[in-house]
Amino acid sequence: MTFYQELQLSQAGSKSYIASFEQPRDRWIHIGIYFFKIILNIAFCTAFIASFCLLFGAANSIAGLSVLLCVMVFRSADLGIRPTHGAACIFPLYAILAVGPKLSCILPAGWAFGTNALFLLLLLVLGCHNVLMFNHSTLVLAYLLLLGNDVSGAQYEKRLLGLLAGAVLTAAVYYRNHRKKSYKRTFQSLFREFRLSSARTQWQLRFALTISSAMLIASLLEIPKAMWIGIAAMSVCMPFPDDMTKRVKFRAPGNILGCILFLAAYFLLPEGSVSYLGILGGIGTGLSATYGWQTTFNAFSALSMAVPALGLPGAVLLRIFGNVFGSVYAWTFAHVFRPIITSLCRIYSLASS
Repeated sequence: MTFYQELQLSQAGSKSYIASFEQPRDRWIHIGIYFFKIILNIAFCTAFIASFCLLFGAANSIAGLSVLLCVMVFRSADLGIRPTHGAACIFPLYAILAVGPKLSCILPAGWAFGTNALFLLLLLVLGCHNVLMFNHSTLVLAYLLLLGNDVSGAQYEKRLLGLLAGAVLTAAVYYRNHRKKSYKRTFQSLFREFRLSSARTQWQLRFALTISSAMLIASLLEIPKAMWIGIAAMSVCMPFPDDMTKRVKFRAPGNILGCILFLAAYFLLPEGSVSYLGILGGIGTGLSATYGWQTTFNAFSALSMAVPALGLPGAVLLRIFGNVFGSVYAWTFAHVFRPIITSLCRIYSLASS
């Protein structure tokens, strides 16, 4: 394996590759490469977001993060349709990110629920035809981050320009990396294959309704940082029941552990180090190969941004509540939704025959 190929490995892939060496010297060499990859990723991400903020304003750092996530994901993942159609599909996906979160923020709770359900479903239909690619985790995360970090006036205009630039960049990267792939499916196929009897469609409907209804409850209860509930529900709302059960088991405990570690670091480190805890969380996430530990260190990044606004106790308690409620709600919704959609499919089948 070349040095470049080793840099492309995931966390789990890197750790497996390191374990394949018997000599301690070889292991330490590749452990060094692994740490270099993490530092390189953090440096690149920091430089990218800093450049985005320089062009489109510091208030749009979250938009920069969303663009970065999309570029990194679609660099290796495709949409399961012809490359030219896939590259073109990037633009409506970004249009949803530009319009959907903004509408949700300005509309009353009931209308916001309908808006979120519709746009989240469109994100899944357009961007996650092949559910094994898990493109939804990036697209929906970007949607929720933008919703939870709304801007207005001139800053929103800059956000629109930034997302347009992001769409062009992502489409260019997408086409460059996937242009040689051959697919029979076209853009229209994404909608033709959307049918109630399909397990994929049923999951897409469940996903959109789970996240939008969780956000509705948070809005009606006037819970701050409602996007944390949406992100927690999104993270565990998997297409396959076994995968969902495993994630539900780790989501809340992982965040509770993350909050405990954050509190320890907050009081042990010198005053004014809160902003650096987000970087520490990024390093920890980069070193983590399992969902539980990734969830633990993700809490660092979220809390480092929330503490200045909510205070330490409020941010920690809200983080724990949001993840417990969001994950349990998604699990409960799935168990209620599945028999209902199965019955509807059976009724529709009998009516059609």
